[in-house]
Amino acid sequence: MSAPLLLSLADRLNGEANKLSPPDRLRAFGAALSGRVVFTTSLGIEDQAITHMIAGAGLEIEFATLDTGRLFPETYDVWARTEERYGITIRPFYPDTAATEALVARQGINGFCAATEARKACCEVRKVQPLARALKGASGWIAGLRADQSEHRGALSFVTHDSARELLKLSPIFDWTREQVVEFARTNDIPVNALHGKGFLSIGCAPCTRALAPGEPERAGRWWWEQEDKKECGLHVAPDGRLARANMSEA
Repeated sequence: MSAPLLLSLADRLNGEANKLSPPDRLRAFGAALSGRVVFTTSLGIEDQAITHMIAGAGLEIEFATLDTGRLFPETYDVWARTEERYGITIRPFYPDTAATEALVARQGINGFCAATEARKACCEVRKVQPLARALKGASGWIAGLRADQSEHRGALSFVTHDSARELLKLSPIFDWTREQVVEFARTNDIPVNALHGKGFLSIGCAPCTRALAPGEPERAGRWWWEQEDKKECGLHVAPDGRLARANMSEA
């Protein structure tokens, strides 16, 4: 589908999204696209809620996750419990071995702490490149972004056009609060990462994630040594480094 058609479809789906529940947003998104739809889960509480919705509705959506090689043990635990609970397979995508070896040889095992560019180089090898393989040939991508997670993410919308990957991306719980997600998980007895109960609201790689101090914003525990406006890993950004929006001319 051409970029103008994708933008037009994104506009239409965004117009409908406010009237739909998250499961219905997922259904409408899948019905509007002719190719594969992939849900990339980080196994955090937002993505666990979406997994519950997809599995419960029996939707033809593929499950994928990016195993960077530096995840918490608790993340692997909830991964296993999720597959068992819902009878699904979450397909892993790993960093390229040669690229990872070269990265570590160049910057050291924890060299990403030295500078923002070093950290972005690590994210590129461990997350961005595997994501490209996970989404290859897909027409739709589902993510667990919420508007209130950060000022940057609040500038997005339910459906965005990812021009770099030539697909549409849906954030079905974009308008939910953290409290709504937690209550949904509690009510439906959804498996959640044990670290959420220890102050880890946003969970990524173990060396790059810490628990929050009282009063800190939700994503303050990710790459905490960097400035707030640098805290995206590259998965949800446009080629120019800005967060992708439904209409790139608005960025």
